[in-house]
Amino acid sequence: MAITIRPARADDAAFLLPLVNAAGGGLPLHFWTGAAGPGQDPWQVGLSRIAGDTAAFSWRKAVVAELDGTPAGCLYAHALPDRPPPPDPGLPPMFVPLQQLEDMACGTGHVHAIATAPDHRGRGVGAALMTHAGRWRGPRGMSLIVADDNAAALALYARHGYALQARRAMVKDGWTGTGRDWLLMRG
Repeated sequence: MAITIRPARADDAAFLLPLVNAAGGGLPLHFWTGAAGPGQDPWQVGLSRIAGDTAAFSWRKAVVAELDGTPAGCLYAHALPDRPPPPDPGLPPMFVPLQQLEDMACGTGHVHAIATAPDHRGRGVGAALMTHAGRWRGPRGMSLIVADDNAAALALYARHGYALQARRAMVKDGWTGTGRDWLLMRG
């Protein structure tokens, strides 16, 4: 089985949609639901954002792992600035703990989201994407934020040398995620 990694394409948006939601433990769908207008499907809102050019999870910011030529996983990673940005007074409370943790990781390469399609798990896709993420390594290493209840992801990150640096309690605000804390891990 050959794993290759390529930049995402516009026609990958539908493939990326459920993976982005899975990587965020359902938080993206919660956000899309809040952004949906009357009668609008939240999944369609998410798809429109991913198919666009500017959203945090735009296809333009992703790479796709293929297993024998079939899309199997995705990665969103980028370099964080050396200093945190000014606080955003309009940031919804549920995102404040995530921003606080990200601010602690300045100067790192940051894995914003990583996910493997369910039918390709256990075949090395996540490991290949974690290795690829090292391209964004900053002067202070690599970082990521993960929910404390995501055992499979925590095991993958530990195998790649990531260790717990800090934690913040989740703010649910209607989101039904099962974790209690967001964990900042550094590698």
